[in-house]
Amino acid sequence: MEKYEVRKFDNLLDIELDDLLAESKEEGFRFLERLINDYKNGSNTFSHAGEGLFCAFSEDGTLMAIGGLNQDTFSNEREVGRLRRFYVRQEYRRHGIGSLLVKRIMDEANNHYKVLVLHTDTEQGDLFYCSIGFSKGDRYPNSSHYIDCKPQQVQS
Repeated sequence: MEKYEVRKFDNLLDIELDDLLAESKEEGFRFLERLINDYKNGSNTFSHAGEGLFCAFSEDGTLMAIGGLNQDTFSNEREVGRLRRFYVRQEYRRHGIGSLLVKRIMDEANNHYKVLVLHTDTEQGDLFYCSIGFSKGDRYPNSSHYIDCKPQQVQS
């Protein structure tokens, strides 16, 4: 079985994104292009407290998936995090990579937020997020799904 590694990055520009970007555009998704543009112009660098940018890599170093965590800018509540710019390379879908990456992002969110929200408008995305525990609903502004965060237990 191939091993995967999820890493948190401080600088998006340290990641080779050309192939992932091209593939996402071929599928009709523009959010990775927005990720790069927003990062370069400074409007979203995933660098505030409780935020982060995460990537999943194969054992040979291939970038398989990417996703970010922000404080939700659509909510007036500071305790709401948002999963953003999430994309899994087609050939790695249905192999547990997406779940692995979301769970790592959720682990981070558990340290900072009470709830994690996201927006997807695809049936495939809806099925994926519901399968890992998200609830479908418009409880939060500009969101299609949400999940309550579980604060990390302090071990004594």
